[in-house]
Amino acid sequence: MQMLERAADRVAQGLALIGALGVVAMLLHVGADVVARNLFDRPIPATNEIVSRYYMVLIAFLPLAWVERGNAMVSVELLDMAMPPGLRRVSDLLVALIASVIYAAIAWVTLQSALSEWRVGSFVDVLGREVPVWPTYFLPPAGFCLAALVTLLRAAHSVRGQA
Repeated sequence: MQMLERAADRVAQGLALIGALGVVAMLLHVGADVVARNLFDRPIPATNEIVSRYYMVLIAFLPLAWVERGNAMVSVELLDMAMPPGLRRVSDLLVALIASVIYAAIAWVTLQSALSEWRVGSFVDVLGREVPVWPTYFLPPAGFCLAALVTLLRAAHSVRGQA
């Protein structure tokens, strides 16, 4: 179980790093576009499409597992403090299982959409050039699937009586 914990930590940290690199790349890309547009009157083509279809999707969905791993999702613990430890453990287990099912269901639905977009070779037209966007459709299912695995790991911790 400890090896699985380390692997989950590394994967989550790697995805968070990829998300952070996406933020930096987006910052540099948008900054270069602003400079090119204002100084040379020549904006970088497809900036809007790349930012909205690549960077934003990467930043939003890949770090989900890292956020779940750090237990940093929004939560309401109104009754949690009043519960005895045994009931709190059951509550934590149920929340983790429900979250896993929801993440897995969303991963499945978004994967079906990604496969559909991949089959048709989805793209956007920018100044007469085709910019493929189908690869970005695979980022949400990857993020949701990994988040589901992290919440399943949390459920296992609840069963074992760990925090």
